[in-house]
Amino acid sequence: MDPYPSPSAQTRPVANVSNSTSYRLPVLLLVLLVLATVAFLPTYLERVKYKQTQGELAAISEALPELKLESLGKLFTLVGRKVSPSVVHIDTERTVRWRGDEITSLLGPQIGRQQGQASGVIVDAEGYIVTNYHVVANADADSIKVNLPDGRTRLAEVIGDDAKNDLAVLKIDAEDLIPAPWGDSDRLAVGELVWALGNPFGLDNSLTFGIVSAKARRGLSAEYRYNEYLQTDAAVNPGNSGGPLVNMQGEIVGINTAIVGPTFQGISFAIPSNVARRIYQEIKETGAVANGYLGVGMEELNKSLAEQLGIEQLEGALVIAVADGSPADKAGLEPGDVVVAWNSEKIADPQQLSHNVASSTPGTKAILTLIRGGEEVKLEVTIGRRTSASEQ
Repeated sequence: MDPYPSPSAQTRPVANVSNSTSYRLPVLLLVLLVLATVAFLPTYLERVKYKQTQGELAAISEALPELKLESLGKLFTLVGRKVSPSVVHIDTERTVRWRGDEITSLLGPQIGRQQGQASGVIVDAEGYIVTNYHVVANADADSIKVNLPDGRTRLAEVIGDDAKNDLAVLKIDAEDLIPAPWGDSDRLAVGELVWALGNPFGLDNSLTFGIVSAKARRGLSAEYRYNEYLQTDAAVNPGNSGGPLVNMQGEIVGINTAIVGPTFQGISFAIPSNVARRIYQEIKETGAVANGYLGVGMEELNKSLAEQLGIEQLEGALVIAVADGSPADKAGLEPGDVVVAWNSEKIADPQQLSHNVASSTPGTKAILTLIRGGEEVKLEVTIGRRTSASEQ
C-alpha cells in the first residue's frame, strides 16, 4: 500500500467542503432576509401609512381654519348681507268675534282685534312683495303694514292671492327698494345648503341655515294636500312665514310657509320658487291666478282596488268620478280609469296628478296615459280654468 496518498485523493474532500459552504451561505442569508422582510414589512408599511395619515391630518388641520371654515363663514355672512335688504316684517290686524262668559254673552258676540306678524320678500323695485296667503287672510284692508329693513313703514295693498298655493302678492309705495333675485328651485339638489330669512317671534333680520332634506313633499295637510313643497332642516318658526329661502347665490328658491308642530323641530317646508314666481307674475299681470282644472274625483290605489281592476301596479290616480261637461268628460275619461302618466311623466298618486293639472295653463293640451280594462289608452285633454279651491 502506498503510504502517501495521491494529491487528487488529498484535495477532493477538501474541495467538496469548500464548495458546499460557499453555496449554503448565500442561501442562508437570502432565507434570513426573506424572514426579516416578512416579519417587519407589515410594521414598516403601517408606520409609513401612519406617517402619511399624520401628514394629511396636519395639512387638513392647517387648512380648515384658514380656508374651509373661514370661507364658509364668509359665505354665510355674504348671503345674509345680500338678501336681508329685501326681507320685510309684516304686521296685520283682523277683526274677530267670540262669545264671552254667561254674563257677557247676553250682550251678544264680542268684537276685538287680533294682531299678527310675519315676513315677506321684495321681488320688484316697483314695490311688489311676496308672502303667504295665510299671513294676510281675513286681515283688515287698512291694517297691513310693511316694515322695511331701513326703518321705513308703509301700508300695503293686497294685489292678489292664491289660497290653494298659500301665496299672496302685496304692493307698497316706496322708493329705493332692493328686490331679491329669483332662483330655480328645480335645480336644487337634496343636501344642498339653503338659508331662511325672516322675523321669527318678531325678531327682525334673523338668518338660519340648513340643507334641502327632500323635494316634492305632498299631503302635508288637508287644506294644501295637493301642493308640493321643499323640505329643509333650516330653523323656521312662527313669524318666518312668507320669508325667503335662498341658495348660496342669494337667490330665492322658496317661500317659507310651514313647520311641523308649534315650533321648530328640524322639519320645515317652503313653496318652491318656480311655483311662487309663476303665481307672482300672473297676479302682477292680471290680478288673479289661472289654475288648471280637469274635473275628476280621484282616489289612491291599494292592493284590493288593483285586484278588482285587474292590474298589478299600485302607482297612478284612480278616477272615481267625472264631472259632467268638464275637460275630463269632454276628453273621454271614465270612472275606473287609472291615470299613470301626464305628458309622458309618470303619475305616482292623485296628489301628483292634481298638482300637474293645477300648474297647467288653462287652454293648453295634455296627453293622459291611462289603464282601462287592462289596456293602455292615451287621451288628449284641454285644460280648463279652476274657479273654486275645491275643484280638481
